[in-house]
Amino acid sequence: MFSFLIFVKILSKKRMKYDYIFAGIGLASLMILDKMIDAKLLESKKVLLLEPNDKNCNDRTWCFWDNKLGDFDHLVSKKWEQALFVNECKTVQCLSDDSNYKMIESIRFYNYVLNKLDKYPEIVWKKESFIAFEDKNSEVIVTSNVAEYSTDKFFNSVFEVSKIENNINYPLLKQHFIGWFVRTTNPIFDVNCATFMDFSIPQKENTRFMYVLPFSENEALVEYTLFSPSLLQESEYEEAISDYLKEKGATTFDIIKKEQGNIPMTVFPFWKINSRNVLHIGTAGGWTKASTGYTFKNAIKQSERVVSLFKKTTIDFRKSHKTNRFLFYDKLFVKVLYKNNVLGKQIFSNMFIKVQPKKIFKFLDEESNLKQELEIIWACPKIPFIKVLLGLK
Repeated sequence: MFSFLIFVKILSKKRMKYDYIFAGIGLASLMILDKMIDAKLLESKKVLLLEPNDKNCNDRTWCFWDNKLGDFDHLVSKKWEQALFVNECKTVQCLSDDSNYKMIESIRFYNYVLNKLDKYPEIVWKKESFIAFEDKNSEVIVTSNVAEYSTDKFFNSVFEVSKIENNINYPLLKQHFIGWFVRTTNPIFDVNCATFMDFSIPQKENTRFMYVLPFSENEALVEYTLFSPSLLQESEYEEAISDYLKEKGATTFDIIKKEQGNIPMTVFPFWKINSRNVLHIGTAGGWTKASTGYTFKNAIKQSERVVSLFKKTTIDFRKSHKTNRFLFYDKLFVKVLYKNNVLGKQIFSNMFIKVQPKKIFKFLDEESNLKQELEIIWACPKIPFIKVLLGLK
């Protein structure tokens, strides 16, 4: 009887084994899973998704510039044919004739991928919180708030900002904002025209701009956004939005809902903490473009790169990253704005006024050539970049 109890106890502690475990179900995890489905890489695979929260609401939106015909157009809820860069002296129309600025609501993306995953009975979603992992080379032990599991390959999208704070070699700039979805009593918005950056507002020794996405003549998302090292009091964001709406002619308005965010802008080498069997993805893997905070299109590229590894005989996540010159450009940009935050308006104004926006977007998409990059670099204020360049390690 005693031996039987020991045997039962041993069995109860046996870890459930999965081929792949994903910590967090967000853009990065679902994008990888979507690409794996398309590549037929999930057939007969046991997959565990650890995510404590339901994905049944629109908890964020992703916007990106793209060709008029794109792969995710079936999920796009709104698109704009024009997008403006604005300062107090000049307004620049940024989009070319063959492109749009597009918005995808997260709930539509979640539903799209999760519906595809429903066809795979071996994929299990447990509403548990990821706590830690231990890489034992032959397997990875993943701990949640409920149990321990083992896996061959572990994907971690849980971001811990404490790991990159106070690193003098990789300063942390933040894209932080509060946005209001507003309805005005009078029509003040151009429904076909978004505003990327409106720098006509007071800078207050920072890089501050308004971001406007109109849905009708009297409905829009209006965000007060900063690229800076430190956050503001909530009241300062909201006062700025209210002042901006009044300046644009809104007599009265209702706030339908609010959103806020804090996106890390850093070139910290997240890929260096990957191992053969552990891959950090999304914000936790440095997938957010450091110089802009844009994520969606970069997530597509990174996911395709990850999936390409599974087509090889031996899967080694240490080979998932490919260094390029754009990382160097981002490092320069982040350090310049971290050291002298008021320069943002001048940098972006010089770029969008002196260089064709189409070239800038190719540059930000990391698809430009060296000639185009030199043109953009030459348009920026020289001395601050030179000073940072000379101080880079």
